[in-house]
Amino acid sequence: MKNRSKSPIITYRLRLFDPAAHLFEVTLEIQNPPPSVARDGLLLTLPAWIPGSYMIREFARHIVAIEARCDDRPLTLTKHDKHSWQTAAAQADITVIYRVYAWDLSVRTAHFDDSHAFFNGSSVFLRVPELADQPCLIDIEAPSHLPEHSSLMRARVATTLPRNGAKRWGFGGYRANCYDELIDHPVEIGEFSLYAFKACGVPHYVVLSGRHDCDGKRLIADIKPICEAQIRMFEPRRETAPFAEYLFLTQAVGDGYGGLEHRASTALICNRNDLPYPGMGQSTDGYRRFLGLVSHEYFHSWNVKRIKPAAFAPYDLYRENYTRLLWIFEGFTSYYDDLMLARSGVTSTEQYLGALGNTISSVLRSPGRLQQSVAESSFEAWTKYYRQDEQSPNSIISYYTKGAMVALAIDLSLRQRTQGKRSLDDVMRALWLRFGRDFEQHQRGLGEHEFGALLEQATGVDLTAQLRSWSAGTRDIALAKLLQPFGIDFVSAPNDANAWLGARLINRQGELCVGTVYSGGPAHAAGLAAGDVLIALDGLKLDDASLKAQLVRRKPGGRAQVHVFRRDELREFILQFSRAPATEARLSLRPTPLKTQQQLLRGWLGQSATRRPAAG
Repeated sequence: MKNRSKSPIITYRLRLFDPAAHLFEVTLEIQNPPPSVARDGLLLTLPAWIPGSYMIREFARHIVAIEARCDDRPLTLTKHDKHSWQTAAAQADITVIYRVYAWDLSVRTAHFDDSHAFFNGSSVFLRVPELADQPCLIDIEAPSHLPEHSSLMRARVATTLPRNGAKRWGFGGYRANCYDELIDHPVEIGEFSLYAFKACGVPHYVVLSGRHDCDGKRLIADIKPICEAQIRMFEPRRETAPFAEYLFLTQAVGDGYGGLEHRASTALICNRNDLPYPGMGQSTDGYRRFLGLVSHEYFHSWNVKRIKPAAFAPYDLYRENYTRLLWIFEGFTSYYDDLMLARSGVTSTEQYLGALGNTISSVLRSPGRLQQSVAESSFEAWTKYYRQDEQSPNSIISYYTKGAMVALAIDLSLRQRTQGKRSLDDVMRALWLRFGRDFEQHQRGLGEHEFGALLEQATGVDLTAQLRSWSAGTRDIALAKLLQPFGIDFVSAPNDANAWLGARLINRQGELCVGTVYSGGPAHAAGLAAGDVLIALDGLKLDDASLKAQLVRRKPGGRAQVHVFRRDELREFILQFSRAPATEARLSLRPTPLKTQQQLLRGWLGQSATRRPAAG
């Protein structure tokens, strides 16, 4: 019988078991288990969701085989529920061996084939709740069992997990101080391009996997000032980052976009054609969009990874963690991502205003903004935002985009009321000092009703009534009035001057189908429904091209007979066209702004308000 006075030792060994079947094999060893195991056995669990992506994903469903052993003998393992197992009582060390199916090419879970492997710890490492605060060891095994010609035989390992015997970028030993740290360092294994730079003295690395022709020098030349601008915003005196190094794990694919933040890294997926290529010259829209994604995830290093809502301190990894504050943690980050491109000089003022106009337009295009507040959107992220259907545009609003509009309104209001002396930057620094910088010590998050008082303390400005209206209300924010003191004109116009159908259409295997019927629009009034297949308009066969030609010839107020298939039934409706709503926002600098407007603009956007970036 083992000496139970010794501290438990937790070790994970991850093996690239079968790339063709996309299976990892993980061996979990618990040496010197706690005394309770001799009586009750050991409880094992796998998280149901990953922090940063607010949806229950049931990672345990990807475990395809699992067994337990004690003293090299089989140990009974009983499944309790969808994500937990209990071993029988054991008098000695316990070993659990299980295989995980990894075929989700996203930033949230795990993906494994003969070209590379990527995983988040939350989807592959079982948790021992009784020992969740204990240090653990990780051994990522080199794939010696694979054929010599396999590209994985030449693979390197990229992660910010602290090394424990492994060489830099190598297989071998790593460690984590607790389970939460273990699952907050994603891992990429493969042949990848590696680019390095320092931001405010801190080493940063971009790992780029997948086929690409990226101009690495251009890439890091643009990312470096973005990182430095963010570090200096939160720590203007010390210019220190909350991590010893940072890693951008980037997967280039034919069609993809997304990111997920971690404490010292981010996992990104992007369209390979959005990356800069040698001789590219002026930056493309796709490249600026990618840089905005980089900026967004990096800003999360402060805002949500360390400054957290109280509901996330700590995370409950097995059920929904409800908060009405995602508009602050995701929305404010969405506001600052493009703003930091402008402040760092990576984009021009005109480019920033174009991007800001696109964000505003995305809000105006959503009828759901008049039904759901951004605080409600935050609370219902688990059940509505991440589980959208054909009705969602009419009933929900994104806490990302609408939250960014609230951040814009707060920032402009503070700057205008204090003649540029205070801003949302001051509020973010106050949040950082109170909740973020020492989070590991006090483990305290922002309460559901604390933000307004903190804003006033940081700036001396009382925005209580406005915050209530902007976050809990559904009326459009008066952005034109807020932008005027900065010398920016704001107008909104219809996306199309032609007759408006009032529906989002999709082409499905050559058929023109209704994807969404917008509330209050002509299609709604006529009785069309999502899923209807458009056949004819006034007796003429419809496809993409013919419908566009018909709409050009129609005028708002005109009527038409439309035939559709609803399931297998032919239906007829009378459609009365209307004018499209004004959903396209256009922001432009005034040709001769006042001096006070120039000063406010420069304080807001930094030097980019007076100069253009060399790269375009």
